[in-house]
Amino acid sequence: MIKFSEDKLKEVQAMIDRYPEGKQKSALIPLLHLAQDEFGGWLSPETMDYVASLLHIEPIEVYEVATFYSMYNLKPVGKHVFEVCHTGPCMLRGSDDIISYIRQKLDINVGETTADGMFTLKTVECLGACGYAPMMQLGMHYKEHLTPEKVDAIINACRNN
Repeated sequence: MIKFSEDKLKEVQAMIDRYPEGKQKSALIPLLHLAQDEFGGWLSPETMDYVASLLHIEPIEVYEVATFYSMYNLKPVGKHVFEVCHTGPCMLRGSDDIISYIRQKLDINVGETTADGMFTLKTVECLGACGYAPMMQLGMHYKEHLTPEKVDAIINACRNN
């Protein structure tokens, strides 16, 4: 059964307390981040139902948010998640080629994870760094002006980390 530790529940309550009475749903986004970090890097239906119960909202309200934002993973992901921007500016600067290169290099398709559980490839909407295209997010870091050589270096760094 999914359940936060007592310490995490205190953190949850602090998140909820930031908002006025009756507006606990406002804590949904940070609470989903906490749940994803705490329960294996993804949001299972059980986890999303648990979050709904903590906020006293319907599970569908959690599913609507979790499925809308690409920052939430709805299935298990690798240790390193490559989130490659594929909107207009990045596409004009070669993001499709970078995505194809990563697919070939790691032998996975978009939305898949390598057999060793090391890498997941996702495409995402604009990450707000158009001037650095093509780019991707890797954890909390942006990787910019991507080329096949830079992708190779990123993959090698991840494997050695």
